[in-house]
Amino acid sequence: MNYLYYPGCSLEGTAAEYDISTRLLLETLDVHIQEIEDWNCCGASAAEAYSDLLSHVLCARTLALAEKMKGPGQILVPCSACYLNLKKTEEAVKKDKPLLVKINKALAEENLVFRGDVSVRHLLDILSTEVDIWKIKEVSQNKMARFTVAPYYGCQCLRPFAVFDDPEEPHSMDALIQATGARVFNWEAGGQCCGASNTTTKPAVGMALVGRILNAARGADAIVTVCPMCQMNLESNQKKISHEQGVDLEIPVLYLPQFLGLAMGKAPTDVGLDKNLSNTREITAKAI
Repeated sequence: MNYLYYPGCSLEGTAAEYDISTRLLLETLDVHIQEIEDWNCCGASAAEAYSDLLSHVLCARTLALAEKMKGPGQILVPCSACYLNLKKTEEAVKKDKPLLVKINKALAEENLVFRGDVSVRHLLDILSTEVDIWKIKEVSQNKMARFTVAPYYGCQCLRPFAVFDDPEEPHSMDALIQATGARVFNWEAGGQCCGASNTTTKPAVGMALVGRILNAARGADAIVTVCPMCQMNLESNQKKISHEQGVDLEIPVLYLPQFLGLAMGKAPTDVGLDKNLSNTREITAKAI
């Protein structure tokens, strides 16, 4: 399997461990990726608030660069926010041809043309629908059998584009987790919002949403996610929320590729576990 790869800004900064573990996992699973040359920021949430056209042009530039590479027609995107933004532009130009004309007028400044010939895929989509899950099972040898894991999807990888899973009752991580020997934690918070940037713009609202998820995860050994924003919110606010609520809500929060990498025998530092903010010592000790 071959894909173009869009890491996005977070995976080169605060979520470097997501990029490290994703690349290592894909290599282990014989999934070949080629990073898009000269890619740019997807605009995150700020560009759309400023200009709808700008938000599309930023994404279309990267998509046009991908088309120019004449490689695989599918782009693998680990970050849920990046996936959502790139997917929005991919879908928008299919329905709005005047928008495509405006986008290409802007891209002409760099002699780029966006045709709409590439498909944007989330990492979880590819792992859950195309990867040979038996390889994970075979290599893992039930290594994670002592763990009960809460799969957390967040909003953006499943909404509004329900491409590969049900946003109300997501289960695409279940088989991947079970392939390692681990049990899937029975909860209903996997698709709930973590508050996203509310934790900085409206802290009380954001903390309440994060607290709800952390409370729902009590009884699990770890939370596994596929979104840098969700991971940061769930990791960085544990101590504060635990203090405010008078209950211990601290729990390891790992990226899915980190968990799968550990299961497949990779060292904790190889999957970037030393970069996580939550306490991962216990899960590391059990996995070795």
